[in-house]
Amino acid sequence: MYDTEVLVVGAGPTGLTTACALMLQGVSVRVIDTAESPSWSSRANFLHARGAEVLDRLGALGNLPEQAISALTIKVHVAGEPVSVVRFGDVGLRTSRPALLTPQSEVERVLRERLADLGGSVRWGTRLVGIRQDPDGVVASVEDGDPIRACWLVGADGAHSATRKLVGEAFPGAPIADTWLLADVHMDWSLEPDGSYGWLHRDGVLGALPMRDPAGEGVLWRLMAYVPGLGEQRPDEGEILERLRTLLPERTHIDQARVLDATWTSVFRIHRRLADSYRRGRVLLAGDAAHIHSPMGGQGMLTGIGDAENLAWKLALVLRGIAESALVDTYQAERRPLAEVVLRTTTANSRLQLGEGRVLRYLREHVLLKVIDLPAVQRWATSIASQLSVSYRKGPLGGRRPSSPSKRPGPGDRVPDLPCLGEDGEPTRLHGELGSHWVLLAPTREPGGADIVRERLGNDVTVLTPRSSGLRDLLLVRPDGHLLWRGRPGDDRIGRVLDGLLNEGRTR
Repeated sequence: MYDTEVLVVGAGPTGLTTACALMLQGVSVRVIDTAESPSWSSRANFLHARGAEVLDRLGALGNLPEQAISALTIKVHVAGEPVSVVRFGDVGLRTSRPALLTPQSEVERVLRERLADLGGSVRWGTRLVGIRQDPDGVVASVEDGDPIRACWLVGADGAHSATRKLVGEAFPGAPIADTWLLADVHMDWSLEPDGSYGWLHRDGVLGALPMRDPAGEGVLWRLMAYVPGLGEQRPDEGEILERLRTLLPERTHIDQARVLDATWTSVFRIHRRLADSYRRGRVLLAGDAAHIHSPMGGQGMLTGIGDAENLAWKLALVLRGIAESALVDTYQAERRPLAEVVLRTTTANSRLQLGEGRVLRYLREHVLLKVIDLPAVQRWATSIASQLSVSYRKGPLGGRRPSSPSKRPGPGDRVPDLPCLGEDGEPTRLHGELGSHWVLLAPTREPGGADIVRERLGNDVTVLTPRSSGLRDLLLVRPDGHLLWRGRPGDDRIGRVLDGLLNEGRTR
């Protein structure tokens, strides 16, 4: 007897995305969180395009596009003078959802609203204190409450994850940078909230990012200042604001800049850590519970949301009895290598931007700033930061080999959003049909192969036809927007590929 099919521990972006994605596919879910209520403050404040795509597929974007700031530039300064503008935009990967500057608390709000629409809720003030597993499920002990029995448990409870500690999973790593001061503040200054700003200074970087104030019609500015040498000091809000008021004119050379008040302040150090394994029996880790890294580039919330979507459709197939539990192992096989890349990239970025040596300072102020203005470099940087170019082609569901350049996307690659026609001839979008469904993208409205796919995956398969001509192959697209298989109409190998996916967790 189970209380729920999946227990999600943690009601941040990763946990809420996991819960919404599972419930959208008919899985019963409970969500618990140690906090007494939702957080109205957040460290993350940048939702990259891929994160917006995921929320879109889950019907969870809410009013974020209207409320967020589409500020797709970073204006870089040295000695107070503007020297470069880094632009984030469409890099030819055809996304219908641009990056958004919005507080993590707002992302969590729209996800909670979507969870409620699906019939779910968060049980606040519930601390996980024990985990017991058997071959058929998990029993979670909680403080001041009855145990919860579930088929699976997903730990999305952050960097200090109780889930990870209770199952004894190692979390090796090390600090990579000294102390940062953060504050969300109201400002009186001349800068326009049409983009982000960064100032390179020999004493440390200072950044400012605009966000809409959830409590009013104005603008909040996220100020971030690197302050080496604080050691274990934990300044309070007043001390943080006083320090920022001193640092602003020193590092920006803007004399008429006043910090009026703060809605949130924090102090943190940058660490890089990665769990050895994302799975212990029927317990899985996702988001910051599995990996933490430098916040530079805004990869934390994005990577956690991607973990959640990848895991959810696989768990759903297993819980519905369509796939064997071996499919769940492909979650780590696909997502942990990405986390390794994110850790390497963000660590290198941090060391380049924060390094104090003469060589690093020269590279930062003379070489990097010349290169970063090149259009090709900006397209590459946007592609990496947005994670729109993420591919699983080397994993067990991508055939473990590169796809042919003449046949892109190949298995494992992300399939760009496309205008399509549904089986009823009505216009729709590819990504608008994903989330809870697979899509068979076909040259014609009645392709061969649809029966084979539905025989194995059930009725949650939609056949779409691209509105633009040119497609000659069949493309079977996973609920998370990645390609599982492509071939010619009538090719019966699709059956063997799906049998491998569902029984062995591999396609080749």
